[in-house]
Amino acid sequence: MRKTSLSLAVLLAGCAVGPDFKRPDPPAATGYMPGADQVRTVATGGPFGASQRFVQEMDIPGQWWTLFHSQPLNDLIEQSIKANPNITAAQAALRQARENTLAQKGSYFPQVSGGIAASRNLTPIAALSPAGPTGNPYYSLITPSLSVSFVPDVFGANRRAVESLDAQADNLKFQLEATYVTLTANVVTGALQEASLRGQIDATRETIKAESDLLGILRKQYDLGQVSMADVAAQEATLAQAQATLPPLEKQLAQQRDALSALAGRLPSEEVARFQLADVKLPADLPVTLPSKLVEQRPDIRAAEETLHSASAQIGVAIAARIPQITLSANIGNSASSVSNLFTPGTNFWTLAGGITGPIFTGGTLLHKQRAAEAAFDQAAAQYKSTVISAMQNVADTLHALQSDADALAAANASEQAAGRSLAIVRKQLELGQVAYLALLNAEQTYALARVAQVQAQAARLSDTAGLFQALGGGWWNRPAEVVAAK
Repeated sequence: MRKTSLSLAVLLAGCAVGPDFKRPDPPAATGYMPGADQVRTVATGGPFGASQRFVQEMDIPGQWWTLFHSQPLNDLIEQSIKANPNITAAQAALRQARENTLAQKGSYFPQVSGGIAASRNLTPIAALSPAGPTGNPYYSLITPSLSVSFVPDVFGANRRAVESLDAQADNLKFQLEATYVTLTANVVTGALQEASLRGQIDATRETIKAESDLLGILRKQYDLGQVSMADVAAQEATLAQAQATLPPLEKQLAQQRDALSALAGRLPSEEVARFQLADVKLPADLPVTLPSKLVEQRPDIRAAEETLHSASAQIGVAIAARIPQITLSANIGNSASSVSNLFTPGTNFWTLAGGITGPIFTGGTLLHKQRAAEAAFDQAAAQYKSTVISAMQNVADTLHALQSDADALAAANASEQAAGRSLAIVRKQLELGQVAYLALLNAEQTYALARVAQVQAQAARLSDTAGLFQALGGGWWNRPAEVVAAK
Protein backbone atom coordinates (compact mmCIF):
# COMPACT_ATOMS: atom_id res chain seq x y z
CA MET A 1 0.00 0.00 0.00
CA ARG A 2 2.81 2.38 0.89
CA LYS A 3 4.54 1.62 -2.41
CA THR A 4 1.32 2.27 -4.34
CA SER A 5 0.82 5.64 -2.61
CA LEU A 6 4.38 6.64 -3.38
CA SER A 7 3.98 5.71 -7.04
CA LEU A 8 0.75 7.72 -7.25
CA ALA A 9 2.46 10.74 -5.72
CA VAL A 10 5.33 10.53 -8.20
CA LEU A 11 2.85 10.16 -11.06
CA LEU A 12 0.88 13.20 -9.96
CA ALA A 13 4.06 15.20 -9.44
CA GLY A 14 5.22 14.44 -12.96
CA CYS A 15 1.90 15.21 -14.64
CA ALA A 16 1.81 18.68 -16.16
CA VAL A 17 -0.64 19.40 -18.95
CA GLY A 18 0.39 21.33 -22.02
CA PRO A 19 3.44 21.03 -24.27
CA ASP A 20 6.92 20.53 -22.86
CA PHE A 21 9.17 23.23 -24.25
CA LYS A 22 11.75 22.21 -26.83
CA ARG A 23 14.44 24.66 -27.83
CA PRO A 24 14.33 25.64 -31.51
CA ASP A 25 16.87 23.95 -33.73
CA PRO A 26 19.92 26.09 -34.56
CA PRO A 27 20.42 27.29 -38.15
CA ALA A 28 21.99 24.75 -40.49
CA ALA A 29 24.03 27.42 -42.30
CA THR A 30 27.81 27.27 -41.91
CA GLY A 31 28.54 30.87 -42.91
CA TYR A 32 27.08 34.33 -43.33
CA MET A 33 27.70 34.96 -47.03
CA PRO A 34 26.97 33.06 -50.24
CA GLY A 35 29.90 30.77 -50.83
CA ALA A 36 32.89 30.73 -48.51
CA ASP A 37 33.41 33.60 -46.08
CA GLN A 38 36.59 35.58 -46.66
CA VAL A 39 39.46 34.94 -44.25
CA ARG A 40 41.18 38.35 -44.24
CA THR A 41 40.89 41.91 -45.48
CA VAL A 42 43.27 43.71 -47.79
CA ALA A 43 46.22 45.57 -46.31
CA THR A 44 47.23 49.15 -47.02
CA GLY A 45 49.90 51.47 -45.72
CA GLY A 46 49.48 54.08 -43.03
CA PRO A 47 47.67 54.01 -39.68
CA PHE A 48 44.97 51.32 -39.30
CA GLY A 49 45.92 49.85 -42.68
CA ALA A 50 46.95 46.39 -41.49
CA SER A 51 45.14 43.34 -42.81
CA GLN A 52 42.55 41.89 -40.42
CA ARG A 53 42.19 38.11 -40.18
CA PHE A 54 38.82 36.43 -39.53
CA VAL A 55 39.34 33.46 -37.20
CA GLN A 56 36.68 30.74 -37.16
CA GLU A 57 35.48 29.84 -33.66
CA MET A 58 37.77 32.36 -31.98
CA ASP A 59 36.21 33.10 -28.61
CA ILE A 60 35.32 36.68 -27.71
CA PRO A 61 36.93 38.10 -24.56
CA GLY A 62 34.56 39.32 -21.89
CA GLN A 63 36.30 42.70 -22.15
CA TRP A 64 36.80 42.76 -25.92
CA TRP A 65 37.33 46.53 -25.99
CA THR A 66 40.76 46.04 -24.41
CA LEU A 67 41.89 44.81 -27.86
CA PHE A 68 41.92 48.48 -28.93
CA HIS A 69 44.71 49.08 -26.37
CA SER A 70 43.34 52.34 -24.95
CA GLN A 71 43.44 52.68 -21.18
CA PRO A 72 41.20 55.80 -21.16
CA LEU A 73 38.62 53.78 -23.12
CA ASN A 74 38.88 50.89 -20.65
CA ASP A 75 38.39 53.28 -17.73
CA LEU A 76 35.39 54.98 -19.33
CA ILE A 77 33.65 51.65 -19.97
CA GLU A 78 34.25 50.58 -16.39
CA GLN A 79 32.72 53.83 -15.17
CA SER A 80 29.76 53.43 -17.54
CA ILE A 81 28.99 49.90 -16.34
CA LYS A 82 28.94 51.10 -12.74
CA ALA A 83 26.93 54.30 -13.26
CA ASN A 84 24.73 53.96 -16.36
CA PRO A 85 21.06 54.05 -15.22
CA ASN A 86 19.95 51.65 -17.96
CA ILE A 87 22.07 48.91 -16.34
CA THR A 88 20.57 49.73 -12.95
CA ALA A 89 17.02 49.64 -14.35
CA ALA A 90 17.62 46.29 -16.07
CA GLN A 91 19.02 44.86 -12.82
CA ALA A 92 15.93 46.02 -10.92
CA ALA A 93 13.61 44.48 -13.54
CA LEU A 94 15.45 41.17 -13.19
CA ARG A 95 15.18 41.24 -9.39
CA GLN A 96 11.45 41.93 -9.68
CA ALA A 97 10.95 39.00 -12.06
CA ARG A 98 12.86 36.63 -9.81
CA GLU A 99 10.81 37.66 -6.79
CA ASN A 100 7.59 37.10 -8.74
CA THR A 101 8.80 33.60 -9.61
CA LEU A 102 9.56 32.84 -5.96
CA ALA A 103 6.14 34.21 -4.99
CA GLN A 104 4.45 31.82 -7.44
CA LYS A 105 6.49 28.89 -6.07
CA GLY A 106 4.86 29.54 -2.70
CA SER A 107 1.70 27.94 -4.13
CA TYR A 108 3.46 24.57 -4.00
CA PHE A 109 2.99 24.59 -0.22
CA PRO A 110 -0.04 24.71 2.09
CA GLN A 111 -1.15 28.20 2.98
CA VAL A 112 -1.49 28.67 6.73
CA SER A 113 -3.17 31.63 8.39
CA GLY A 114 -4.07 32.35 11.97
CA GLY A 115 -6.42 34.75 13.66
CA ILE A 116 -8.23 35.62 16.81
CA ALA A 117 -11.69 37.10 17.23
CA ALA A 118 -13.17 38.60 20.40
CA SER A 119 -16.67 39.91 20.97
CA ARG A 120 -18.96 41.19 23.76
CA ASN A 121 -22.57 40.15 23.25
CA LEU A 122 -26.06 40.70 24.64
CA THR A 123 -28.66 37.88 24.40
CA PRO A 124 -32.19 39.02 23.53
CA ILE A 125 -33.72 37.18 26.51
CA ALA A 126 -37.23 37.88 25.30
CA ALA A 127 -36.55 35.56 22.36
CA LEU A 128 -33.63 33.39 23.44
CA SER A 129 -32.29 31.84 26.59
CA PRO A 130 -29.02 33.28 27.89
CA ALA A 131 -25.97 31.70 26.27
CA GLY A 132 -24.02 31.43 29.51
CA PRO A 133 -24.69 28.99 32.37
CA THR A 134 -25.18 31.84 34.86
CA GLY A 135 -28.25 33.23 33.12
CA ASN A 136 -26.51 36.54 32.53
CA PRO A 137 -27.62 37.93 29.15
CA TYR A 138 -24.18 39.54 28.72
CA TYR A 139 -21.37 37.26 27.62
CA SER A 140 -17.96 37.36 25.92
CA LEU A 141 -16.63 35.07 23.20
CA ILE A 142 -12.94 34.67 22.38
CA THR A 143 -12.01 32.50 19.38
CA PRO A 144 -8.41 31.91 18.27
CA SER A 145 -8.18 29.75 15.14
CA LEU A 146 -5.72 28.32 12.64
CA SER A 147 -6.66 27.71 9.01
CA VAL A 148 -4.81 25.60 6.47
CA SER A 149 -5.65 25.42 2.76
CA PHE A 150 -3.89 23.51 0.02
CA VAL A 151 -4.50 23.08 -3.69
CA PRO A 152 -2.54 20.03 -4.93
CA ASP A 153 -0.91 20.76 -8.26
CA VAL A 154 -2.29 17.54 -9.72
CA PHE A 155 -2.28 18.60 -13.36
CA GLY A 156 0.65 21.01 -13.19
CA ALA A 157 -1.17 24.34 -13.46
CA ASN A 158 1.14 25.92 -10.89
CA ARG A 159 4.22 24.25 -12.35
CA ARG A 160 3.42 25.72 -15.75
CA ALA A 161 2.83 29.13 -14.16
CA VAL A 162 6.21 28.92 -12.41
CA GLU A 163 7.82 27.74 -15.64
CA SER A 164 6.37 30.74 -17.47
CA LEU A 165 7.58 33.19 -14.81
CA ASP A 166 10.98 31.52 -14.72
CA ALA A 167 11.27 31.99 -18.48
CA GLN A 168 10.24 35.63 -18.14
CA ALA A 169 12.98 36.11 -15.54
CA ASP A 170 15.50 34.50 -17.90
CA ASN A 171 14.25 36.79 -20.65
CA LEU A 172 15.05 39.79 -18.45
CA LYS A 173 18.42 38.28 -17.58
CA PHE A 174 19.32 38.21 -21.26
CA GLN A 175 17.88 41.69 -21.71
CA LEU A 176 20.29 42.79 -18.98
CA GLU A 177 23.12 41.16 -20.91
CA ALA A 178 21.93 42.89 -24.09
CA THR A 179 21.90 46.22 -22.24
CA TYR A 180 25.46 45.53 -21.08
CA VAL A 181 26.65 44.64 -24.60
CA THR A 182 24.88 47.62 -26.16
CA LEU A 183 26.27 50.01 -23.56
CA THR A 184 29.87 48.87 -23.96
CA ALA A 185 29.61 48.92 -27.76
CA ASN A 186 28.05 52.39 -27.72
CA VAL A 187 30.85 53.71 -25.51
CA VAL A 188 33.48 52.28 -27.87
CA THR A 189 31.82 53.61 -31.03
CA GLY A 190 31.10 56.93 -29.31
CA ALA A 191 34.75 57.31 -28.35
CA LEU A 192 35.82 56.41 -31.89
CA GLN A 193 33.33 58.89 -33.31
CA GLU A 194 34.80 61.59 -31.07
CA ALA A 195 38.29 60.65 -32.23
CA SER A 196 37.13 60.82 -35.86
CA LEU A 197 35.63 64.27 -35.36
CA ARG A 198 38.82 65.49 -33.73
CA GLY A 199 40.78 64.15 -36.69
CA GLN A 200 38.45 65.87 -39.14
CA ILE A 201 38.69 69.11 -37.17
CA ASP A 202 42.49 68.89 -37.16
CA ALA A 203 42.50 68.28 -40.93
CA THR A 204 40.10 71.18 -41.47
CA ARG A 205 42.22 73.50 -39.34
CA GLU A 206 45.30 72.50 -41.32
CA THR A 207 43.42 73.32 -44.50
CA ILE A 208 42.30 76.68 -43.09
CA LYS A 209 45.88 77.52 -42.09
CA ALA A 210 47.17 76.60 -45.54
CA GLU A 211 44.42 78.64 -47.19
CA SER A 212 45.18 81.60 -44.89
CA ASP A 213 48.89 81.40 -45.64
CA LEU A 214 48.18 81.28 -49.35
CA LEU A 215 45.82 84.24 -49.06
CA GLY A 216 48.62 86.24 -47.42
CA ILE A 217 50.97 85.34 -50.27
CA LEU A 218 48.42 86.33 -52.90
CA ARG A 219 47.76 89.66 -51.24
CA LYS A 220 51.48 90.42 -51.33
CA GLN A 221 51.61 89.36 -54.97
CA TYR A 222 48.63 91.59 -55.69
CA ASP A 223 50.41 94.52 -54.10
CA LEU A 224 53.33 93.78 -56.45
CA GLY A 225 51.00 93.54 -59.42
CA GLN A 226 51.72 89.86 -60.03
CA VAL A 227 48.10 88.59 -59.61
CA SER A 228 44.70 90.10 -60.12
CA MET A 229 42.14 91.07 -57.52
CA ALA A 230 39.98 88.25 -58.91
CA ASP A 231 42.62 85.74 -57.75
CA VAL A 232 42.65 87.28 -54.27
CA ALA A 233 38.83 87.27 -54.08
CA ALA A 234 38.72 83.64 -55.21
CA GLN A 235 41.15 82.66 -52.46
CA GLU A 236 39.13 84.63 -49.88
CA ALA A 237 36.04 82.67 -50.97
CA THR A 238 37.94 79.38 -50.71
CA LEU A 239 39.15 80.28 -47.21
CA ALA A 240 35.64 81.24 -46.14
CA GLN A 241 34.30 77.91 -47.42
CA ALA A 242 36.94 76.01 -45.45
CA GLN A 243 36.16 78.03 -42.32
CA ALA A 244 32.44 77.35 -42.75
CA THR A 245 33.04 73.59 -42.46
CA LEU A 246 34.60 73.92 -39.02
CA PRO A 247 31.61 75.00 -36.80
CA PRO A 248 29.41 72.01 -37.77
CA LEU A 249 32.25 69.64 -36.89
CA GLU A 250 32.80 71.41 -33.57
CA LYS A 251 29.07 71.18 -32.85
CA GLN A 252 29.08 67.44 -33.56
CA LEU A 253 32.10 67.02 -31.30
CA ALA A 254 30.42 68.87 -28.42
CA GLN A 255 27.27 66.77 -28.81
CA GLN A 256 29.33 63.59 -28.97
CA ARG A 257 31.03 64.58 -25.72
CA ASP A 258 27.60 65.05 -24.15
CA ALA A 259 26.54 61.60 -25.41
CA LEU A 260 29.63 59.97 -23.86
CA SER A 261 28.94 61.70 -20.54
CA ALA A 262 25.37 60.36 -20.60
CA LEU A 263 26.58 56.82 -21.35
CA ALA A 264 28.91 57.11 -18.36
CA GLY A 265 25.96 58.10 -16.16
CA ARG A 266 27.21 61.67 -15.82
CA LEU A 267 25.81 65.10 -16.52
CA PRO A 268 27.12 67.05 -19.55
CA SER A 269 28.96 69.41 -17.22
CA GLU A 270 31.08 66.53 -15.91
CA GLU A 271 34.23 65.82 -17.89
CA VAL A 272 35.07 62.43 -19.37
CA ALA A 273 38.25 61.30 -21.14
CA ARG A 274 39.11 62.76 -24.53
CA PHE A 275 39.92 60.50 -27.47
CA GLN A 276 42.17 60.75 -30.51
CA LEU A 277 42.56 58.19 -33.30
CA ALA A 278 46.25 57.97 -32.46
CA ASP A 279 45.33 56.64 -29.00
CA VAL A 280 43.78 53.37 -30.25
CA LYS A 281 45.04 50.38 -32.21
CA LEU A 282 43.26 48.21 -34.77
CA PRO A 283 42.67 44.59 -33.63
CA ALA A 284 44.35 42.26 -36.11
CA ASP A 285 42.44 39.01 -35.36
CA LEU A 286 38.65 39.05 -35.42
CA PRO A 287 36.27 36.24 -34.38
CA VAL A 288 33.70 34.68 -36.70
CA THR A 289 31.26 32.50 -34.75
CA LEU A 290 29.33 29.76 -36.56
CA PRO A 291 25.60 30.54 -36.96
CA SER A 292 24.71 27.49 -34.87
CA LYS A 293 26.73 28.96 -32.00
CA LEU A 294 25.57 32.53 -32.55
CA VAL A 295 22.07 31.62 -31.31
CA GLU A 296 23.69 30.66 -28.00
CA GLN A 297 25.70 33.87 -27.72
CA ARG A 298 23.43 36.66 -28.92
CA PRO A 299 21.49 37.91 -25.87
CA ASP A 300 18.60 39.17 -28.03
CA ILE A 301 18.15 35.66 -29.49
CA ARG A 302 18.28 34.10 -26.03
CA ALA A 303 15.73 36.62 -24.77
CA ALA A 304 13.42 35.79 -27.69
CA GLU A 305 13.84 32.08 -26.91
CA GLU A 306 12.76 32.65 -23.30
CA THR A 307 9.72 34.59 -24.54
CA LEU A 308 8.86 31.53 -26.63
CA HIS A 309 9.40 29.29 -23.58
CA SER A 310 7.08 31.44 -21.47
CA ALA A 311 4.40 31.34 -24.17
CA SER A 312 4.68 27.53 -24.30
CA ALA A 313 4.13 27.27 -20.55
CA GLN A 314 1.11 29.58 -20.76
CA ILE A 315 -0.59 27.01 -23.00
CA GLY A 316 -0.32 24.55 -20.12
CA VAL A 317 -1.77 27.12 -17.73
CA ALA A 318 -4.74 27.64 -20.06
CA ILE A 319 -5.34 23.89 -20.43
CA ALA A 320 -5.15 23.33 -16.68
CA ALA A 321 -7.82 25.98 -16.15
CA ARG A 322 -10.26 23.68 -18.02
CA ILE A 323 -9.55 20.71 -15.72
CA PRO A 324 -11.19 20.15 -12.29
CA GLN A 325 -9.14 21.37 -9.34
CA ILE A 326 -8.87 19.70 -5.94
CA THR A 327 -8.95 21.83 -2.78
CA LEU A 328 -8.07 20.66 0.73
CA SER A 329 -8.64 22.75 3.84
CA ALA A 330 -8.53 22.47 7.61
CA ASN A 331 -9.60 24.77 10.41
CA ILE A 332 -8.81 24.31 14.10
CA GLY A 333 -9.36 26.53 17.11
CA ASN A 334 -10.92 27.15 20.48
CA SER A 335 -13.81 29.31 21.56
CA ALA A 336 -14.51 30.36 25.16
CA SER A 337 -16.07 33.17 27.16
CA SER A 338 -12.74 34.13 28.76
CA VAL A 339 -9.04 33.76 28.07
CA SER A 340 -8.61 31.50 31.12
CA ASN A 341 -11.13 29.02 29.72
CA LEU A 342 -9.74 28.89 26.17
CA PHE A 343 -7.97 25.56 26.55
CA THR A 344 -10.38 23.78 28.85
CA PRO A 345 -12.18 20.66 27.63
CA GLY A 346 -15.11 21.32 25.34
CA THR A 347 -13.85 24.63 23.92
CA ASN A 348 -11.95 23.27 20.94
CA PHE A 349 -13.30 22.72 17.44
CA TRP A 350 -11.90 21.61 14.07
CA THR A 351 -12.99 21.08 10.51
CA LEU A 352 -11.44 19.03 7.70
CA ALA A 353 -12.78 19.58 4.21
CA GLY A 354 -11.99 18.62 0.66
CA GLY A 355 -13.58 19.55 -2.60
CA ILE A 356 -13.26 19.31 -6.31
CA THR A 357 -14.49 21.97 -8.68
CA GLY A 358 -14.40 22.18 -12.41
CA PRO A 359 -15.90 24.27 -15.18
CA ILE A 360 -19.13 22.94 -16.64
CA PHE A 361 -20.20 25.79 -18.89
CA THR A 362 -18.20 28.97 -19.50
CA GLY A 363 -19.56 30.06 -22.86
CA GLY A 364 -16.34 29.01 -24.56
CA THR A 365 -14.23 31.40 -22.46
CA LEU A 366 -11.64 28.87 -21.35
CA LEU A 367 -11.43 27.23 -24.77
CA HIS A 368 -10.75 30.55 -26.44
CA LYS A 369 -8.20 31.49 -23.79
CA GLN A 370 -6.35 28.28 -24.62
CA ARG A 371 -6.49 29.08 -28.32
CA ALA A 372 -5.26 32.60 -27.58
CA ALA A 373 -2.31 31.12 -25.67
CA GLU A 374 -1.54 28.86 -28.63
CA ALA A 375 -1.69 31.86 -30.97
CA ALA A 376 0.66 33.78 -28.65
CA PHE A 377 3.08 30.86 -28.91
CA ASP A 378 2.91 30.99 -32.72
CA GLN A 379 3.56 34.73 -32.56
CA ALA A 380 6.57 34.23 -30.26
CA ALA A 381 7.91 31.52 -32.58
CA ALA A 382 7.70 33.86 -35.58
CA GLN A 383 9.35 36.66 -33.60
CA TYR A 384 12.13 34.30 -32.54
CA LYS A 385 12.76 33.36 -36.17
CA SER A 386 12.77 37.04 -37.13
CA THR A 387 15.30 37.78 -34.37
CA VAL A 388 17.59 35.00 -35.61
CA ILE A 389 17.39 36.25 -39.20
CA SER A 390 18.10 39.83 -38.11
CA ALA A 391 21.09 38.66 -36.05
CA MET A 392 22.51 36.75 -39.02
CA GLN A 393 21.96 39.80 -41.21
CA ASN A 394 23.68 41.98 -38.61
CA VAL A 395 26.79 39.79 -38.65
CA ALA A 396 26.81 39.53 -42.45
CA ASP A 397 26.41 43.30 -42.82
CA THR A 398 29.31 43.90 -40.46
CA LEU A 399 31.56 41.41 -42.28
CA HIS A 400 30.72 43.10 -45.59
CA ALA A 401 31.42 46.48 -43.99
CA LEU A 402 34.84 45.38 -42.73
CA GLN A 403 35.82 44.17 -46.19
CA SER A 404 34.61 47.42 -47.72
CA ASP A 405 36.27 49.49 -44.98
CA ALA A 406 39.64 47.98 -45.79
CA ASP A 407 39.15 48.72 -49.49
CA ALA A 408 37.87 52.23 -48.72
CA LEU A 409 40.85 52.99 -46.47
CA ALA A 410 43.27 51.75 -49.15
CA ALA A 411 41.59 54.04 -51.68
CA ALA A 412 41.50 56.95 -49.20
CA ASN A 413 45.21 56.55 -48.42
CA ALA A 414 46.07 56.46 -52.12
CA SER A 415 43.85 59.48 -52.75
CA GLU A 416 45.42 61.47 -49.90
CA GLN A 417 48.94 60.65 -51.03
CA ALA A 418 48.20 61.48 -54.65
CA ALA A 419 46.40 64.70 -53.71
CA GLY A 420 49.31 65.71 -51.46
CA ARG A 421 51.84 65.14 -54.20
CA SER A 422 49.68 67.00 -56.70
CA LEU A 423 49.27 69.95 -54.36
CA ALA A 424 53.01 70.19 -53.77
CA ILE A 425 53.70 70.12 -57.53
CA VAL A 426 51.03 72.75 -58.31
CA ARG A 427 52.33 75.07 -55.60
CA LYS A 428 55.84 74.85 -57.04
CA GLN A 429 54.49 75.43 -60.55
CA LEU A 430 52.51 78.45 -59.38
CA GLU A 431 55.64 79.96 -57.83
CA LEU A 432 57.37 79.53 -61.21
CA GLY A 433 54.41 80.99 -63.05
CA GLN A 434 53.82 77.77 -64.99
CA VAL A 435 50.12 77.31 -64.04
CA ALA A 436 47.15 79.52 -63.39
CA TYR A 437 45.91 80.16 -59.88
CA LEU A 438 42.73 78.15 -60.54
CA ALA A 439 44.83 74.98 -60.74
CA LEU A 440 46.04 75.59 -57.20
CA LEU A 441 42.50 76.10 -55.92
CA ASN A 442 41.43 72.77 -57.40
CA ALA A 443 44.47 71.00 -55.94
CA GLU A 444 43.84 72.46 -52.48
CA GLN A 445 40.18 71.47 -52.44
CA THR A 446 41.04 67.96 -53.64
CA TYR A 447 43.63 67.52 -50.92
CA ALA A 448 41.33 68.87 -48.18
CA LEU A 449 38.57 66.45 -49.18
CA ALA A 450 41.05 63.57 -49.40
CA ARG A 451 42.43 64.28 -45.91
CA VAL A 452 38.98 64.34 -44.31
CA ALA A 453 37.92 61.21 -46.23
CA GLN A 454 41.02 59.42 -44.95
CA VAL A 455 40.16 60.23 -41.33
CA GLN A 456 36.58 59.09 -41.87
CA ALA A 457 37.74 55.82 -43.45
CA GLN A 458 40.07 55.13 -40.51
CA ALA A 459 37.28 55.75 -37.99
CA ALA A 460 34.79 53.66 -39.98
CA ARG A 461 37.16 50.68 -39.92
CA LEU A 462 37.60 50.96 -36.17
CA SER A 463 33.87 51.42 -35.53
CA ASP A 464 32.87 48.45 -37.69
CA THR A 465 35.45 46.33 -35.88
CA ALA A 466 33.68 47.18 -32.63
CA GLY A 467 30.38 46.47 -34.37
CA LEU A 468 31.50 42.91 -35.18
CA PHE A 469 32.19 42.15 -31.52
CA GLN A 470 28.73 43.46 -30.66
CA ALA A 471 27.06 41.54 -33.52
CA LEU A 472 28.62 38.28 -32.31
CA GLY A 473 27.25 38.70 -28.79
CA GLY A 474 29.85 40.84 -27.04
CA GLY A 475 31.51 38.04 -25.05
CA TRP A 476 29.20 38.46 -22.05
CA TRP A 477 29.56 34.74 -21.25
CA ASN A 478 33.29 35.25 -20.57
CA ARG A 479 33.07 38.17 -18.19
CA PRO A 480 33.00 37.81 -14.39
CA ALA A 481 29.42 37.29 -13.26
CA GLU A 482 29.63 40.08 -10.69
CA VAL A 483 30.42 42.78 -13.27
CA VAL A 484 26.77 43.34 -14.18
CA ALA A 485 25.09 41.07 -11.65
CA ALA A 486 21.76 42.25 -10.30
CA LYS A 487 22.29 44.18 -7.10
